[in-house]
Amino acid sequence: MKRLPPLKSLQGFRHAAEALSFKQAAEQLHVTPTAISQQIKALESVLGLSLFRRKTREVVLTPEGQQLLSYVSKAFRLLEEGVSRLEEDPNPERLVLSSIPSFSARFLIPRLGRFQAAEKSLSIHLQPSLALANFEGSDLDVSVRFGTGDYPGLTARHLMDDYIIPVCHPSLLSDDQPIEKRLRELPVLVDDSKDIDPLWRLFQDKTGIRNRHAESRFRVSDANLLLEAVLGAQGLSLLRYSLVYEHIENGILSCPLPVYLTSPYQFFLVAPALHFNRPKVKRFEAWLRQEMKAIEASWKAFHAQYLDHVSPLNLRENAAAGPDEYQE
Repeated sequence: MKRLPPLKSLQGFRHAAEALSFKQAAEQLHVTPTAISQQIKALESVLGLSLFRRKTREVVLTPEGQQLLSYVSKAFRLLEEGVSRLEEDPNPERLVLSSIPSFSARFLIPRLGRFQAAEKSLSIHLQPSLALANFEGSDLDVSVRFGTGDYPGLTARHLMDDYIIPVCHPSLLSDDQPIEKRLRELPVLVDDSKDIDPLWRLFQDKTGIRNRHAESRFRVSDANLLLEAVLGAQGLSLLRYSLVYEHIENGILSCPLPVYLTSPYQFFLVAPALHFNRPKVKRFEAWLRQEMKAIEASWKAFHAQYLDHVSPLNLRENAAAGPDEYQE
């Protein structure tokens, strides 16, 4: 197969030939007329023939140039059409969304009704999943993930940071004894996720409260179930602020110690780059960012009231050693 000339020189030729002007071609491609002239000279050198007759104030195509232009223009139109179709949304009235189960259940589902009320022509399909979203061969539009933001081949847009705090039911606390002593007597509720042990080690070093994981008869692998156990006054646990902030605000749960950990993971909106050009994805992203401001505002108020003089236990420096995503 004969090797084709450089694409850039063919593109320069196309614009110059269609406009019969090196200057106009340069303006369209945001380069100088000299650059266009050099590209065309390089193309003529490769082909071994002249494509233009240069006159004092104009250029005209040679017969060979006219012949080549018909093929080059058609080829670029096909390329442009192909790229345009990639950018088109095959289902503009259907938003398919993936998210980790805890964020789906605790945040998205209670609020998606407001988004749907504003987007009456849009049907929403939510797919809670622990697995990383696979966009190839699927109709998935966008995914909300909680991880390090490293998603090869995809664009990850940062949404929000999160923090880990100790929480328990207020009924487990007593005024009759020091809170540290009471907390050491409480059952410690943990899950089996690989990224939890470093959190507990930091928390134990700071507070002296042991993670009695081996002694626990209650083990889960889902943050939703862990939260339900905490709400059921079954013990003390470490949970993401984004999961518990409304319960903290309403007094349903308590943070018994002025300590918090910076999570090594953050929330990201993830999709192939072209998906972010879809109008429905743009509207969903704008809505989601607006809704998540409630969590950020709540954290600022909580921090100012309880943690203003407390340094965080920083785990982010160890994030690279763990999984790319929070394991629920």
